[in-house]
Amino acid sequence: MKPNDVVSELPKTPTPNTHASVDAVQQEQQAGLDFVRQVITDDLKEGRTQKVVTRFPPEPNGYLHIGHVKAICLNFGIAEEFEGLCNLRFDDTNPDAEEQEYVDGIANDVKWLGFNWNGEPRYASGYFDQLYAWAVQLIEQGDAYVDLQTPEEIKLNRGNFVEPGKNSPYRDATVAENLARFEQMRNGEIQEGGAVLRAKIDMASPNVHMRDPILYRVLHSEHHQTGDKWKMYPMYDYAHPLSDAIEGITHSLCTLEFQDHRPFYDWIVEKVHSQAVPRQYESSRLNIDYTITSKRKLRKLVEGQHVQGWDDPRMPTVVGMRRRGFTAEGLRDFCKRVGVSKTDGIVDVAMLEFCIRQSLENTAARGMAVLNPLKVTLTNLPEELDLTHARHPNVDMGERIIPLTRELYIDRKDFEEVPPKGFKRLIPDGEVRLRHAYVIKCDEVIKDANGEVIELKCSIDPETLGKNPEGRKVKGVVHWVSATKGVPAEVRIYDRLFNEAAPDADDDFLAHLNPESLQVVQAVIEPVLAQAKPEDRFQFEREGYFVADQHDHQADKPVFNRILDLKDSFKADKK
Repeated sequence: MKPNDVVSELPKTPTPNTHASVDAVQQEQQAGLDFVRQVITDDLKEGRTQKVVTRFPPEPNGYLHIGHVKAICLNFGIAEEFEGLCNLRFDDTNPDAEEQEYVDGIANDVKWLGFNWNGEPRYASGYFDQLYAWAVQLIEQGDAYVDLQTPEEIKLNRGNFVEPGKNSPYRDATVAENLARFEQMRNGEIQEGGAVLRAKIDMASPNVHMRDPILYRVLHSEHHQTGDKWKMYPMYDYAHPLSDAIEGITHSLCTLEFQDHRPFYDWIVEKVHSQAVPRQYESSRLNIDYTITSKRKLRKLVEGQHVQGWDDPRMPTVVGMRRRGFTAEGLRDFCKRVGVSKTDGIVDVAMLEFCIRQSLENTAARGMAVLNPLKVTLTNLPEELDLTHARHPNVDMGERIIPLTRELYIDRKDFEEVPPKGFKRLIPDGEVRLRHAYVIKCDEVIKDANGEVIELKCSIDPETLGKNPEGRKVKGVVHWVSATKGVPAEVRIYDRLFNEAAPDADDDFLAHLNPESLQVVQAVIEPVLAQAKPEDRFQFEREGYFVADQHDHQADKPVFNRILDLKDSFKADKK
């Protein structure tokens, strides 16, 4: 066990198993009870704050997910609203888990979401010299000591929520002894797990985070920013508040699980006599049903090949959601609607989907794609036509050319030999309108040797291009694509990754994977859709919203991902 494992296995603060509904959170918003903005408004009004400075401080040990999006929107949004600044800072205190790949990815995600940070990106590692100097200061003040107990002993002697901790036998070592041991830690003269630097606070504190927390641990690992300069590294809880102080952060915004850490944050900032005193404010983290945001569990999905990487469109990572076709605007709107609350709750995933659809409605051009083709021959079409139609019914996005040929495809679900009650599409001897084209009538059904329908012979009503037929009403409308000029395409139909609303309610979250979360179909699309650029979004009429895949789409081999279907289960009165 490494020293940093001692901290990761601290007993968790018990939290009540209560969940607020989305409605309750939104009622707080409507009542003007966003406590963070109220605090900042009061601080500015009373002169406690001259200029708001926030920060987004991710650890570069993985890819950002939907929970981080809320934190990004809050920190950068607050800075924008109050004409302040927001820093991007990487809290890079654990080189064993961090990579430059994650640093670059996080910066790209923030930019894609539409935010710009103050100055250059910052790193906690950029403050290592100052953090070391402060650690020496703490030792000299008698506020820190080097503990030579094993990690197992430290964990055992920390106690629990019922029993107080026990003082380390090294707690009362002299300043000179502690300085010498700390220097040995720095020089790499002590093996990993052989020593830690601890704050000297109170081993009987009811808050376990105040029971002489670890400030530094020995780690002989190369750092992606500082190389092999250091043989020991500061703990997150030590580096984080002091990095805030160095940067002059006025409002340190975090989630509720850090509430019990705040007394230590305040203690450490006071002990080093920092002129800047950041204040921490905690709000609820983002919990969404049918979604997992645990880094450990997301990694298990990737490493177990249950998904096709961190940017798999079913993943709640920013790179995954982006590849899925979710919009930055939709994600920002979602976070705004969720709001800021002190009450933990579960957000309906349909709310997220609603926000994405809203953002796509007037930004996604229209097109036609047939996902399950059935051949139709128009027996009396006199000649091929190039139909001109708007790329969007309500927004000026120009026009597109739709080739109408004698042979075309409709979707199999739009034809029934024996129609169910209420069926309003094509049936034998029945009529439907081809979207943007003629009314057609099914005159003959062609089957193969197995009795499978393989083709429909239909006739057009030549008087119905752009107008209704005389003396009768045709209710059904079906989409279609030319069989000779349409382009074959791979279409990936994505659905929710889990089929249980609370997939991580037990340890066996993999048992709740949705086996139908991805289906790949060979479709036929309008020629103009094949010319899309990667990440161009469309509404395939009557099918849903789709995006040209970020990596795999090519004009000669189109690949589209379904973003969402057209059905919206999030009621308007929940807006």
